[in-house]
Amino acid sequence: MSTSPLPYRVGYGEDAHRLAPGRPLILGGVPVPQAEHGAVAHSDGDAVLHAVADALLSGLALGDIGQYFPDTAAQWRGMDSRLILARALALVREQGYVPLNVAVVVTLDQPKLGPLRAEIAQQLAGLLGLAAAEVGVSFKTSEGLAPQHVQTRVSLLLGRVHE
Repeated sequence: MSTSPLPYRVGYGEDAHRLAPGRPLILGGVPVPQAEHGAVAHSDGDAVLHAVADALLSGLALGDIGQYFPDTAAQWRGMDSRLILARALALVREQGYVPLNVAVVVTLDQPKLGPLRAEIAQQLAGLLGLAAAEVGVSFKTSEGLAPQHVQTRVSLLLGRVHE
């Protein structure tokens, strides 16, 4: 059995939050201005960035964001999820890998997110050091099964950096 690092690794992440009135909704680092409900969370509740961070970590068996940013620690209350993503990305890079592409699926009944697709993809691309064409973003509804809920699923490919 070879002990050399694999040239590619696949990561998968999920995140979900209950929605409540009077809270902001942020997805992929982009505020959703027409949202009447936002994520109930310890941090800013960005389900997209949380799922991407978990996908990065899972791809290299580095755990999950709860290990690095426990929701029981007051210091993380209200934190910008871009910081969570930056930490996960730094850990991946320390292992000699970089993201090559990412696919994101957001499930949310209201509001419709289609008009924000390009902005969310561009924001994710910038945060991950990718081209916008390497970031797929799609939207689904729960068909009324979970109208007060947002969920994100992410898969991504990591590639070994050649020195």
